[in-house]
Amino acid sequence: MSDQDKPENTEPTSDASSPTASNPKDLEAQANDLLAKAAAANDDSAAETEAKDSRSEEEKIADAMAALVAENAELKDRVLRAAAEVENIRRRSEREKVDVSKYSIANFARAVLPVADSMRRAIESVPADRKDGSDDVVKSILEGVEITERALLSAFEQNGIVALNPAVGEKFDANLHEALFEVPGSGQPAGTIVQVVDIGYMIADRLLRAAKVGIAKAGDSPAAGTPPPGGSVDTTA
Repeated sequence: MSDQDKPENTEPTSDASSPTASNPKDLEAQANDLLAKAAAANDDSAAETEAKDSRSEEEKIADAMAALVAENAELKDRVLRAAAEVENIRRRSEREKVDVSKYSIANFARAVLPVADSMRRAIESVPADRKDGSDDVVKSILEGVEITERALLSAFEQNGIVALNPAVGEKFDANLHEALFEVPGSGQPAGTIVQVVDIGYMIADRLLRAAKVGIAKAGDSPAAGTPPPGGSVDTTA
């Protein structure tokens, strides 16, 4: 029989160099073991991730709360500042309103004061012997000037303007009086008023115009001509 007629052997030959085939039960056990390890690893990773996420969320909440607290403090400060500013504006407005009601006519009144001065000088310039009524013309003019002066002073008083007419012998007050000259040998103590040139005026609690006066001079006294200090008077009218 030739080689071509020999039947072909189809069974696999054993190779000494290849590994020995494993038992199916062992393979199944190994597979189960690998699956268990993989599941455990996944559980650990999920737990760690969850823990990290939990810490991050707490930090976010804490940061958000801190930001809200800071914003609230800032808003509160702004509200308090705004309220204080509104209160200051209100008080300033009230003060300005009061000042306007009291001192709005100060400039006008100061301009009219010379008119009152002129009326007073006109009245005082009439000789005493002509005031007895012997001259009807002088009497009529004098009465007219006196009535006008009284009306003007009444209008002053209605608007809070009062006369400041110091008496002779009164102590000089630099806040209320203006010394125009010194009079030696007047027999009055140094620094006292001996003559009133022009009366002064007050508007409310402010000095509208100081009274213009002459004061007594004290011989060789070191303080001659130095008016003593007076009280504090607002002169900003």
